[in-house]
Amino acid sequence: MSELYRIYESEQQIQGLPMLAMLSGFTDSGQTISQLSEHLFAHLDHELIVSFSNDELLDYRSRRPLLYFEKDHIESYEPPVLGLYLAHDEAGSPFLLLEGYEPDFRWEAFATAVADLVDRFEISSLTWVHSIPFPIPHTRPVGITVSGNRADLVEKYSEWKPQTQVPGNVIHLLEYRLGQTGLTTTGFVLLVPHYLADNEVPAAALTGLELITAATGLVFPTDEIRERAAKFEAKVNAQLEENAELAKLVATLEQSYNSGTGPSRSPIGKPRTIPPSADEIAEELEKYLANMSKDDPSTE
Repeated sequence: MSELYRIYESEQQIQGLPMLAMLSGFTDSGQTISQLSEHLFAHLDHELIVSFSNDELLDYRSRRPLLYFEKDHIESYEPPVLGLYLAHDEAGSPFLLLEGYEPDFRWEAFATAVADLVDRFEISSLTWVHSIPFPIPHTRPVGITVSGNRADLVEKYSEWKPQTQVPGNVIHLLEYRLGQTGLTTTGFVLLVPHYLADNEVPAAALTGLELITAATGLVFPTDEIRERAAKFEAKVNAQLEENAELAKLVATLEQSYNSGTGPSRSPIGKPRTIPPSADEIAEELEKYLANMSKDDPSTE
């Protein structure tokens, strides 16, 4: 057994399942990963089958675990969990979910450990999601960049295909290493409007679920997220009606993109011109959205 993980016994069948991966710590624009994790754990049956060693992978001083102090004593201690879960979708189909923090240390050893688990459980595919801020207006569907070795999904869904260097993250490393072994891999990077990136954007989480379904055939409950997405968009639009500068920012971003028949057929390019004060203009909207949950209990 690897020093990096511990395997728990399960009476359920684990062999030959697809694996989803959602790790926090790199970027989480629109709080997409946190929304997806909370949604899946809240609505689907799941059990932990593999836990990774915090002492080997976690920098405690940069991400301190929570201790709960009760008047005169420590009531509880909740260390973070990086683990592999066996879950079942809405139709009862099983799948594996790699969820938790992005390791601070030993990335190559972690990738090797995951590859060992892929072999042990005969995992059939890797599908992952994360999100980045992007100069795209909320009036358009959430943008998508697709990576991996599923050419059909790249062709159908990838709207922005940059040729550039990007900061390393462990999910990309897993895709690269596991792809070298011949495993089917698909990565979805969601492009979230930069002026909403610090807020919870339900539309991004909904897009993530829909893309996972497209890649794996798994079925997830979405009604709750759809309702939240509609309410969130309505509140953003209401705020724009009250602020001409913010409305101008969104209109400028909208005009910077080519028109098309839909998100799967409209290539996204960087805006020809971006107002140099875009971030400053967006501050008022960000502050408003950050305080919405305080003013409206229904958003909590």
